[in-house]
Amino acid sequence: MSKKLTGKVAIVTGSSTGIGAAIARALAAEGASVVVNYNSDQVGADAVVADIKKAGGDAIAIGANITKKVSAQAIVDAAIKTFGRLDILVNNAGMHTFGTVEEVTEEQFHQEFELNVLGTMLVTAAAVQHLKAGASIINIGSLAARFPMPGNAVYTASKAAIDGYTSVLAQEMGPRGIRVNALNPGLTATERVIANGFVGSDFANAITSRTALGRLGKTEELGKVAVFLASDDSSFISGEHLHVNGGAR
Repeated sequence: MSKKLTGKVAIVTGSSTGIGAAIARALAAEGASVVVNYNSDQVGADAVVADIKKAGGDAIAIGANITKKVSAQAIVDAAIKTFGRLDILVNNAGMHTFGTVEEVTEEQFHQEFELNVLGTMLVTAAAVQHLKAGASIINIGSLAARFPMPGNAVYTASKAAIDGYTSVLAQEMGPRGIRVNALNPGLTATERVIANGFVGSDFANAITSRTALGRLGKTEELGKVAVFLASDDSSFISGEHLHVNGGAR
């Protein structure tokens, strides 16, 4: 049986672990060749590539700091050089810091906005030089943009910016037949979330208490949604902000 993404090539930024890694594996499982991007975790990225190849897929790992234009371009160049085309871009790389409004520092603000927002824009600018009609751009947003919580000022603002950017980019890319959507997860049980003790914490409980399904998300669930947005199953969906959060209210 034909896979949904056979013959397609995808870039997933920040995919050495967590949601990005799950998306990279899910796209590859549906036939896409995947560029697994990482900033510092080469071991994690190599492990994702190994998993994909073991399952019969194709992938490469590319280290790059996407907040630099030349590095963002290098990721796209690697995809074209290795696989000859580009069809799917998943802008997943990001960071999340905590702190009240009074505690926000200039350094914190710039680091978070440069990675979460500028990095997304730089990789996208490089990618659209090669994307053709039928291509899909998926920006990873957050529940935080819709349901802000205390202590998340910078992160919430950065993800709200991604929602706005997605809407504008969809309008710009529409005439070229390129779809652009935001995938906005709720709190998800990634390796980092588990390692940092969020599972069962007051923070996590406050979120799950407002969630219809009463639990955290799973990374593989987000991977399945990314496949939907990348494939022709969503061929008439663009400019949307798809909330995958278990019914958070």
